Amino acid sequence: MENTGFILSVLDLVPKIGEASYEQALQEAAALAASAEKWGYKRYWVAEHHDLKDLACASPEVLLAHIGAKTSRIRLGTGALLLPHYSPLKVAESFRLLAALYPGRVDLGIGRAPGGSAHASMALSGNFLQNVADMPKKLRALIQLLEDRYMYEDRPVQARPLPSVQPDLWMLGTNSKSAGFAAEYGTGYVFGQFMSERDGAEVLQTYRDHFKPSALLDKPRLMLAIGVICAKTEEKAKELLEDAKLPGPERAVEQEAQEERREPLKRLVLGTPEQVREQLALIAESAGCSEFLIFCPVQDYRKRLESYKLLASCCL
Repeated sequence: MENTGFILSVLDLVPKIGEASYEQALQEAAALAASAEKWGYKRYWVAEHHDLKDLACASPEVLLAHIGAKTSRIRLGTGALLLPHYSPLKVAESFRLLAALYPGRVDLGIGRAPGGSAHASMALSGNFLQNVADMPKKLRALIQLLEDRYMYEDRPVQARPLPSVQPDLWMLGTNSKSAGFAAEYGTGYVFGQFMSERDGAEVLQTYRDHFKPSALLDKPRLMLAIGVICAKTEEKAKELLEDAKLPGPERAVEQEAQEERREPLKRLVLGTPEQVREQLALIAESAGCSEFLIFCPVQDYRKRLESYKLLASCCL
């Protein structure tokens, strides 16, 4: 089959489906990562959530350490680690430790969402709105730590261990605010199309237009996170959609101007492998982005795995 030119990666929310235990949900995550590596996916990223009964990953770095030991090539990352909750030093130490364990394989994807209910957020880190307001300060500190130029009270502090290959830093989001952060601080950027009402093509262009080269990255690097359901027939794909769980659009804290826009990109594409490939090609052309972070909302572990396998068969 002709090479599509796509780069595909996996975004796993680590769902606890049906009557599955949390132990099974985590085992399924490891199985998905190992299969994705075998099928040619570039990255396996996990999301962070707190006190949500149907999601099993509250500590992505712990799960990634486990999965890294069960894989050999696929890149391991977070989509996203929620920086407002944490000390930048602790984040840098954790991901440098992962980078030392798995050289050249670690991505640090940062987000600014709460990842759970208001009470869970307060129990985790106190006043979340204040923590979000401190996001620029925390992001600057994290970058300084990854560049070994962080100072505390005029004394240098290093995030150890010091790996031979640093984690790659990405910013994730669903609106122009996150794109602005990524552009200003010179990080990679992932737009979460699968959970946004915004048009990813516009937001990615905003990132490109305002990108400032940094010590971490000399030119824009971007991905589009999108929902995909792939099945052997179109009818079967539509059946899987009926029970699928697609996260709702994020309501941004800031109020953005509502300008007349063209039809935004789809949050989810579905169909046969050939149909999905065609839709992804159109999206790639519209967004100017050839790497997709694939979220599959199918509520059956075996069928979810089959969807990723069929997608790989036509696009990788």
